[in-house]
Amino acid sequence: MGTLYVVGTPIGNLEDMTFRAVRVLREVDLIAAEDTRTSRVLLKHYDVTTPTTSFHAFTGQGKVERLVERLGAGDVAIISDAGMPGISDPGYPLIRAAIEAGHPVVPIPGPSAVLAALVASGLPMHAFTFLGFLPRKSGQRRSLLTEHAALEHALIAFESPHRLRSSLADIAAVFGDRPMVVGRELTKKFEELVRGTTTSVKEHFERHEPRGEFTLVMAGAGQGAMLE
Repeated sequence: MGTLYVVGTPIGNLEDMTFRAVRVLREVDLIAAEDTRTSRVLLKHYDVTTPTTSFHAFTGQGKVERLVERLGAGDVAIISDAGMPGISDPGYPLIRAAIEAGHPVVPIPGPSAVLAALVASGLPMHAFTFLGFLPRKSGQRRSLLTEHAALEHALIAFESPHRLRSSLADIAAVFGDRPMVVGRELTKKFEELVRGTTTSVKEHFERHEPRGEFTLVMAGAGQGAMLE
């Protein structure tokens, strides 16, 4: 019976790949990749020649079933374009199906934009809530933020460049002025950490065009006083 390996991959810097991840990707019979074109760069860099197949957000149930069938003949690894599969990335349906079919599921830990942003933020990190990608529409976004506004630990979210400004405006409106850090292009050449408050960070990106991928770290309710 084959094993499904859930393999973490770099979130930007290829040097963050682990020895174990490289070994597993070389040894499995098939790699299910979010985007085979993107993954080709990583696999070529580490001389991984294992066959690949696509597994993305629009993959249907039929493909999930075929991959589970493939597990009957050998091991399969699943990777996303960056980070851990299933964390705001495709992966969950295959992981769930493999478990239900009785196959071992083995995580191969790797880089995480969530933890990278949190540990570099300077905000209290004893506990946090991850919100994933914020909703696209302002009303839904404000509703989600309102649900979490009273939590006393850090909140972390992902955001795209074209929605960053509107999301920062909603965060400032719902949370008021509290400490916040925005990580941009983490681990990449143009990595940047913008520290300040919800208001000052919003104003920063009103002056500077948002480019790249963003991870937002917001202090919990009442944590502003802790940092003074």
